[in-house]
Amino acid sequence: MSAAGYLLTAAPVVAMALLAAATRPMARTAAPRRLATVRAALITGGYAVLTVEVLGVLHALTPLNVTAAWLLFLAAAGVAAGWRRRRDAVRGGEAVAAAPRPALVGAPAGPPAAPGTAEAGPAGVPPDARPTRDGWRTRLAERWRTASRGERLLAGTTAGLLLAELVVALLAEPNNFDSQTYHLPKVERWVAQADLDFWATAIHRQVTIPPGAEYLLLHLRLLTGGDRLHNLVQWAAGVGCLLVAARIVAQLGGGRRAQLLTAFVLATTPMVALQATSTQTDLVVAAWVGCAATLVLDELRRRTGLGTLLGLGAAAGLTAVTKTNGLIAVGPLLVLWGLAQLRLARAGSATADGSDAAGERGAAGAGGPGGADGRGGARGEPGAGGAGPRIARTVGGAVLVVVVAAAVVGPFVARVTAEFGHPLGPPRLRESIPMERHDPLSVLVNAARIGHTAFDTPFAPLRHAAAEAIIQGAEAIGVDPQDREITFGREIFPEPSWYPDEDRVAFPLTGALALLGTAVALARPRRLAPPDVGALRAYAALVVLVVVLHTAMIKWQPWGNRLLLYVLTLAVPLAGLWLDALFRRRASTPTLAVPATPVAGRRSIAALAATVVLATSALAGVLAVSYGFPRRLVGAGSVFTASEWETRFLRRPQWADEFRWAAAAVRDSGARRIGLVEQNDNWEYPWWLLLRDADGRPPELLALRSVLPDRPPAEPSSVDAIVCTGPRTACVRLVPPGWRVEYRTYVGYALPPPG
Repeated sequence: MSAAGYLLTAAPVVAMALLAAATRPMARTAAPRRLATVRAALITGGYAVLTVEVLGVLHALTPLNVTAAWLLFLAAAGVAAGWRRRRDAVRGGEAVAAAPRPALVGAPAGPPAAPGTAEAGPAGVPPDARPTRDGWRTRLAERWRTASRGERLLAGTTAGLLLAELVVALLAEPNNFDSQTYHLPKVERWVAQADLDFWATAIHRQVTIPPGAEYLLLHLRLLTGGDRLHNLVQWAAGVGCLLVAARIVAQLGGGRRAQLLTAFVLATTPMVALQATSTQTDLVVAAWVGCAATLVLDELRRRTGLGTLLGLGAAAGLTAVTKTNGLIAVGPLLVLWGLAQLRLARAGSATADGSDAAGERGAAGAGGPGGADGRGGARGEPGAGGAGPRIARTVGGAVLVVVVAAAVVGPFVARVTAEFGHPLGPPRLRESIPMERHDPLSVLVNAARIGHTAFDTPFAPLRHAAAEAIIQGAEAIGVDPQDREITFGREIFPEPSWYPDEDRVAFPLTGALALLGTAVALARPRRLAPPDVGALRAYAALVVLVVVLHTAMIKWQPWGNRLLLYVLTLAVPLAGLWLDALFRRRASTPTLAVPATPVAGRRSIAALAATVVLATSALAGVLAVSYGFPRRLVGAGSVFTASEWETRFLRRPQWADEFRWAAAAVRDSGARRIGLVEQNDNWEYPWWLLLRDADGRPPELLALRSVLPDRPPAEPSSVDAIVCTGPRTACVRLVPPGWRVEYRTYVGYALPPPG
C-alpha cells in the first residue's frame, strides 16, 4: 500500500473527530464526549453507506471517486467544527460577562456535577461551551491522579488489551473463514464491477447477506488498494462498543468505577477480544445497536428533537444493513422510545420534570443528531397546543425514524426483493437461520441449547452432564433436540465452544455477571443506587426481552455465540452497575478482622468472589489475545513469525500450497477470463489475490455454477481457464471436452489444449 493510501484512510478518522467536536451536547447530559462520538459515528457510518449506494447506482465505485467523496466529507466536517467553535466562543463570552462575581476568591460556583456528567459551569453556560484552557491531556492526567488503585488497574488492563488487539489487527492478514467465502469476495466483486449489481455465484451469501460492514471495508479497499487495514473496522467497532456500554452505565446512574468495570468486563470477554482483530461483522452490528440504545435512554424523560430522530433512524438503518439479528434489539428499543414519547406527549411536558426544553435546544445544523443539546423537541409552554398535536408530532417523529432507516437499508432490500421476490432473500436463507417452530417448548429447548453453548467451560464432565440433561429433558417434553426446524443445517448439539476461537468461544464469566446484574436490576434496583429506578428496570426488562426474542427467532448453531455480541453489549452495563454496588456496599462494612454481622460477612465473601471473577476475566482476555485462533500474538502462527500466506491459511494450512500451485499454472497460461467452480461454503477470496496481474488489477472471475435463478452462469467454453475448489467430480462435470484437468485434494484447475 502506498503512502498516499495511508494518508487517505486518515480522512474518515479526522472527519469523525471534527464531527464529534461539532456535535458536542450543549445541555448537561451523561458522558457528553461519548455522546458526541456516537453522533459522529452515526453520521460517518451513514455517509459511508450512502456514498457506496450512490456511486454504485452511477457505476462509479472507483478509487478516485471514493477519495473525492471523503475529501468533501472532511471539508464539510471541518466547516461544521469551525462554525461550532466560533459559536461556542461567542456564547461563552456572553455567559461569562453576565455571570455574577463570586463573593470570595476561589469560592465554588455551584454544586458538584453528578456522576458521569460534565462539570457544572457558571450559570447559564453549557458545560461544553464555556472557554477552558485545559486540554484532553490535562483532563486525563487529573482523572488518573484522582483514580483509585483498582480503577487504574481496570483502565490499564482495558487499554492494554485494546493496544494488543490493535497490533494483531495491523499485522495479521484477514483469515476469517466466512471472509474467505463471502465477506471479502463480495468486496472484490464490487471493485471489479465498479457497482453493486448482483452477479452469478454459487455462494448465495455473497449477495443475500446484508453488506453494511463490507461497505466499510470497500472504502478501505478502494482507498488503499489492498486488505491490510481491513481488520481495523472490527477493532474500531469494538472500541465503540466499550464507549457505548460505559455511557449506558453513566445514563443509568453509575459513576466512574461502574463505567470502568463495564468496559473491563466487556473488553476481557474472549469473543470480543478475538472479533476485534477479525473481518467478521458481529462487533459492527453490536456497536450500531449500542448507539441506538444510548440514544433511546437519553429520550426516556424528554421530548426528542429532530437531530436525535435522525440519529435513531441512522442507527436502525445501519443495524439493518449490517446484520439483521441486531434488529431483534433495535425493534424493542424503538418501541420503548415510542412509549416514552407518547407518555410525555400525553402529559404535555417537554422533559420529565415538566420544564420546557425549548430554551435548552441548539441548532440541529450545529449539533447533528439531537441538535447541539439533543433535545429541541417541544416548543412553547408545557402543555401548549393540546395532547392531540403533541401526539401527532410524536407519530411524525416515529415516521421520520422509519424513513431515515429505510433510506440507509432500502437500496439493498430493493435489490434483494427484485432478485428473489422477497425482502429477506431466497427460501434457503429464510429457512436456514431463523427458527421455523415457535411453540413454547421448542423455544425453551432452543434457549437451553444456546445457553449451554454460551456458558461452556473447559470442564468436560460439566459440559457433558449439562448437555445430556438438556437432551433428555427435550425428549421428555416431546421435542427432538436435533430437530432441523430449530437447528441450523446438519449440525448436531452439543458442540464444545470453550476454546478461544473467534467463531465460537463461550463467555461464561461475562454471561454470569450479566445475568446477575440483570436479576438485581429487576428485583432490587435500589441496591444499585440509580437516580431513576424506573429507567433501570425498564432497561433491564428490555435486555430480558431481547434475550427471549433471540432464542425464539434464531436457531441453535455451533458458532451462535458470536451472534450474541449485541446482546452482551446491552447487558454488560447491568453487570458493571451490580459489581460497583457490591464493592461499594463492601466498603461500607466495618473494617474489623471479623465482620460485625453475618450480612457484612456475606458481603465480604461476595466481593472476594467478584474480585476473583474479574481476575479470571482478565486472564481469559489476555489468553484470547495471546493464544486465540486464528490470530495470536505468541506461539505457532504468531503474527510476528508467520508469513503472509501462512496467516491467510491458518484455518486450512493444507490448502495454501494447492491454491498457489493452481494459480501459478493459470497465470503462466496467460488466461484473464477465468471460470470458477465452487460450492456454497468454498473459499473464493484467495483467487482474487493470487490471480491479480502484475499491476494489481483484479482478474475476470466468472461463476460456472449459479444459485441465482435470473443470473445464469458463464459457459465453460467461453473462459480461458477454470479453477476449482471442492470435489473433483463437480469440477470435471463442467470442464469442456479435451481440456486438461489437474487436481489435488481440494483445489484444481483446467486449461484448454494448446493452440
